[in-house]
Formats: sequence, structure tokens, C-alpha cells
Amino acid sequence: MLSRAAADHERGEPTDRAEAPRGRGSVWQDAGMTPDQAWSTLAAERRAFADLLDGLEPEQWAAQSLCDAWTVREVAAHMMVGPAGSMGGFLVAMVRARGRFAVANRLLAARRAERPTRALAEDFRRLADSRFTPPGLDWHAPLTDFLVHRLDVTVPLGLLAGPAPAAWEESLEFLVGKQAERSFVGRAVPPLGYRATDVDWAHGDGHVVSGPAEVLALALTGRPHRLDELSGVGADALRQWVTAG
Repeated sequence: MLSRAAADHERGEPTDRAEAPRGRGSVWQDAGMTPDQAWSTLAAERRAFADLLDGLEPEQWAAQSLCDAWTVREVAAHMMVGPAGSMGGFLVAMVRARGRFAVANRLLAARRAERPTRALAEDFRRLADSRFTPPGLDWHAPLTDFLVHRLDVTVPLGLLAGPAPAAWEESLEFLVGKQAERSFVGRAVPPLGYRATDVDWAHGDGHVVSGPAEVLALALTGRPHRLDELSGVGADALRQWVTAG
């Protein structure tokens, strides 16, 4: 059975829809990164991020991040709550938060943010090889969490996040899936034809929205930043979905 885009093509009619290429980005089992490769990539990216944090000035640490409730310092503290934490500390935070996970998460991040910035940066080196995952999720979750939160720091500071093409391919595929809908995104993403312009990733056969991997990730996680870098017939639909939040 032909998709709408293929049927339009056979009839010689123009189409603003596109089918996802077979393989990478359209069939999840075709993902190319093994768990060991993913953990090694995350460890290397954590160490590189520690170097970036080492070079920040006090006013940069105090700057507003892309997360409304957090400064750069607080985002950096939050990013290592899982690897550096303990079950006991988490349970205490959950009790203080009366069972509300998001509140407990903020409490743990706020406590870690009280530490010196040098210690916060060093955590990314000391715990670079941590394989912590949230309950019920695999390595895609910490890898994606790191890549997106790194943008929460680098974008407002006007810094380059650094290349991680294979990691972005995996994380984008994770973000359009059911696990991320429940744990990262909080709602179903629009049924569009997503196309990354700088890595080998595509997903879906709806109206096409294209952009750099970082920009697509920001949009898919509901961050209304760099939306002007999206293009394609589906770009407005994705922008509206983000801003409707």
C-alpha cells in the first residue's frame, strides 16, 4: 500500500510530505550505537563538558539557563544528581517532597548547587564513566538528558556544545519514541516528517520539518529557543506545538 507521498508522486502531483528513509531513523532496531559505545561516548562528552565548565566566569555560572527555574550552576548540579546520588538521599528527598518526583529532583539539584563550582565541574570527570539510568530506562535516557541539558548551558552563554553526531542520531530517535513521551517530553510529538540537516537521521512521513539536530532536540523537549532555525512545511506546526507547551 502506497503512502500518501508515494501516491502523489506516482500521479505526478506535488507533495509537501516525505517518507522517512528506510533504515536509519525509521526502524529503531537499525540504530548503530551499541550500549558500550554509547557509554563511552557519554563519558567522553562529560569530560569535555568539565573542561568547558572550568573556563566559565562567575557571571556565567550565575546566568539564566534555558530551564526557567535554574541558573547555569543549578543545571550543572542537576545533571549529575543521578550518577552522584544514593538511594537513601533520593528517598529522603522524596519524603520532603511528599512523593512528588519533580520537586524531589529540584531539592537534590539545589543542594548540590551549593557546592563550589570547581567541584561541580570535577564531578563530570570523576563520574564520567557512571552508568546510572533512571528506573525502567536504558542508556538512551542519560545520554539524551546530558545532550539536552548541555544545550541549556551553552545556548544562553553563546558557546558551542561540540559535535556528537552519532549520539544525536540516537537521542533524536529516543525523543520521538514512547519512552520519551512519558519520561522526557510529557506528550506525544506532532506526527511530522523530521529531518536533521547535520546528522544522518530522519523520522516520520508527515509534513517535513528540518533543522540541525540540536534545534530539533530543543523543540522536541519543549524549549522555545532557536525555533527560527527550523524550516519546511511542518516547521510552523512544530513551533506551535512547542509554544502551546
